[in-house]
Amino acid sequence: MTTGCPLPEAGPETGLHVLKGLARERSLLTALEIMRAEVGPAFRITLPGFQPAVLVGADSNKQIMVSQREHLNFRSETDPVTKLLRHGVLVEDGDAHARLRGHMEPVLLKPQVVHHVPRMLAYTDQVTEAWADGSVRDMLVEMRRLALLIFMGTLVDVEFGPDLERLWRPILRAIKYISPGLWIVLPNMPRFGYQAALDQLDAYLYGLIRQRRAQLAGAPPAETAGTARDLLTQLVRAPEMTDDLIRDQILTMLIAGHDTSTALLAWALHLLSDHPDVMARAVAEVDAVLGRDAPTAANVEHLEYLDAVIKEALRLYPPIHVGNRIVADDTVIAGYEISAGTRLMASIYLTHRDERYWDAPAEFRPARFAREAERPAAFTYVPFGGGPRVCIGATFAQVEAKVVLGRILQRFALAGAGRQVHAYMGATLEPHPGVFLRVRRRRA
Repeated sequence: MTTGCPLPEAGPETGLHVLKGLARERSLLTALEIMRAEVGPAFRITLPGFQPAVLVGADSNKQIMVSQREHLNFRSETDPVTKLLRHGVLVEDGDAHARLRGHMEPVLLKPQVVHHVPRMLAYTDQVTEAWADGSVRDMLVEMRRLALLIFMGTLVDVEFGPDLERLWRPILRAIKYISPGLWIVLPNMPRFGYQAALDQLDAYLYGLIRQRRAQLAGAPPAETAGTARDLLTQLVRAPEMTDDLIRDQILTMLIAGHDTSTALLAWALHLLSDHPDVMARAVAEVDAVLGRDAPTAANVEHLEYLDAVIKEALRLYPPIHVGNRIVADDTVIAGYEISAGTRLMASIYLTHRDERYWDAPAEFRPARFAREAERPAAFTYVPFGGGPRVCIGATFAQVEAKVVLGRILQRFALAGAGRQVHAYMGATLEPHPGVFLRVRRRRA
């Protein structure tokens, strides 16, 4: 192994600053920001039972995601993420990951994704139809409802509306199950209050798999050839995919996919409402490009300023704000020695706010991503990760965001309702306690 330096650790003074920051903000993000500012872009957290290596920056991102990835594993048997997703593509390594990804990617490429735009639009209209003129809506809840309907209606090809209320709590419990908590320090602690909800979610998914198998068994050969339009059908058609493996992939995409879309859409709406000048420009573009026409795969491509808003929202508040790995064997990353078994955390949130790469990094500036702007340097902007394991749903999420936000801005005027918002580290980085906006229907 190439020789490197030991990871820096916080001294007593920084430790005191961290404790004061935690007491003031009640956010682990604040602790990480203080450590980054006072210790540097590489440091070790030293808590009893929790001593991960935290790395920030383009060089470490590139090594973690590309050049040194063979020394790192995604799978950790002690994590609730692995216990919940079992053999989902997110927590598999090596050949197992490659095989699963090979089955799933064809339906997540852009030519397949744009086929779903009409359904994305229909579900957006379905959810927003319930917004009473002048009412205040929590966009975190509304966008979760919408993201669930879109995911299930497009990538699973089932109408989820009748089951949404029944499965709302089990889905939220599954998200809570994998959110940061005491399990990080005490990985073998009992987790009470989850099993019934998780069993209910499993029963629903296994029922869908059995139903789809039965449908395909009776279908003509022409209907079971080539790439499927939806992920469930694609997986059921693969002979080596058992019901258990299919369940693991659908649950992975359901939890990881809808929760990240929820966070992205809610943050984008919060940032727009909090910056009236940006909102006015985005609405003007929507009016100029869409007019009274419905969003389509073709016309949303011309929503360039809205696309920049989405990208800047992903920079400030990346839903997956940290990339977790387990070091498989002793290695050196960014010049620091990291021993086997160490939890390695690549802080995407801190990289996206690193003054080495971004001017006024805490400010919301969509112009950073304008067509004429200089592109961010490699691995300084990684909201979907990077390298061979870049997020499999990245294209879907970005198309979905433009369709949903374009339609909402076309039909509604939005204004903040005076509630403060801060970033909360759950399974994703979400706005807490919610995004409360007053909605008014725009007149033609």
